[in-house]
Amino acid sequence: MDTIIFDVDDTLYDQAQSFHKTVRKLFQEPFSDEEIDQLYKVSRKYSEILFDQCEAGGISKFEWQTGRIIAACKDFNIPIDTEKATIFHEMYVVEQKNITLFPEVEELLNALYKEGKQLGILTNGEEKHQAMKIKQLGLSHWIPVEKTFISGTIGHAKPKREVFNFIEEKMDLDQTKTVYIGDNFEKDIIGAKQAGWQAVWMNHRKKDVPANATYKPDKEVHSAEELLDLFVKSFINTAT
Repeated sequence: MDTIIFDVDDTLYDQAQSFHKTVRKLFQEPFSDEEIDQLYKVSRKYSEILFDQCEAGGISKFEWQTGRIIAACKDFNIPIDTEKATIFHEMYVVEQKNITLFPEVEELLNALYKEGKQLGILTNGEEKHQAMKIKQLGLSHWIPVEKTFISGTIGHAKPKREVFNFIEEKMDLDQTKTVYIGDNFEKDIIGAKQAGWQAVWMNHRKKDVPANATYKPDKEVHSAEELLDLFVKSFINTAT
């Protein structure tokens, strides 16, 4: 592979950590780690649904940001109103200012950079918020700003083919020698495969492949350690 492009959220770092800390600070209920994990997973499900509605102009950014935790809490009969959901989102953003890369991802980025691979970032989300996370993770150490792409800046979001076409043009990449790494099957894997790229599913949440899936990832890993091992064996110091 000549070009490796990464998703950000829950691919390069553990997004659940910020969520856990926010729940512990805001809610009085003595939730177990397992219960918060379940709330996180459901919140992410609703976040994807509401993000798509926001992208389509059906709801506001505020409704997306607060609606995901409101819907998740409703599923678990946890009382929450719009005011508390707003506070939750604000606290969650603060917690995300402390995120760090998976150690194995940092090692992988160092190895790929040393090998001279072309590296890029493609993430869905609002420009300012995603840029904050990219800065906090220190990704500019390996990936220049001109190869860092945020859907809120581009005007198209994964899995739409337009966002992949945009990156192909900007990075002058060869589809057959490009791999995309992401945690979301619908947005990342299907999007990349539709574009003719290879795709690695960072499935550390151990989700099932959707029953109606028409595409499959080229590789599936279940941890950052497995991701590093995959690239060391498959793409680093090997012919492309």
